Amino acid sequence: MSSWVQGFGRFQEAFFGRLAHLDGLAPLALRLYLVPVLWMAGTQKIAGMENTIEWFGNAEYGLGLPFPVMLAYLAAYSEAIGALLLLLGLATRWISIPLIVVMLVAIFAVHWDHGWAAIADSSVPEVAQRLGAARDLLREHGNYSWLTERGDFVILNNGIELAVTYLLMLLTLLFTGGGRYVSVDYYLGRLFNR
Repeated sequence: MSSWVQGFGRFQEAFFGRLAHLDGLAPLALRLYLVPVLWMAGTQKIAGMENTIEWFGNAEYGLGLPFPVMLAYLAAYSEAIGALLLLLGLATRWISIPLIVVMLVAIFAVHWDHGWAAIADSSVPEVAQRLGAARDLLREHGNYSWLTERGDFVILNNGIELAVTYLLMLLTLLFTGGGRYVSVDYYLGRLFNR
């Protein structure tokens, strides 16, 4: 039995040892996944900065955060510039820190009260009833088959699911960096560590 375990250990070491040269692909995949998400979030905030500031500061229908002007600009530019830096794999660990803060604020100030799911569960009777009413309206007053040809209608629950997913991805990048061979960080590290 111990020879089988040792043999498996040698096989595993050889197999995964060869994969080590591809270990930059996972951080690259995380970075490329986050780039459009952060770019859209940041540029939309920047394009509507007055509305963003108002939403950040207004306690009645927004977040009610202190210093809304400063926080709106910090969040918007962290996301937009962060997307560009992640695309290049430049300062990956450094930009992950403010982006993690943005995600924590999103989780606790925006999404927390809505629970986990990003999309409401259509098997819940109240959700099913609302979806049914929306479908009936669209069948009667709209082109339902055109509206649904690319997917079903859903009710956005706006829970923490996506923000937590992005947070975990950013935490991973904080610890792994941009990735071997596929980031500017890797080549700068080689240049300065000579």
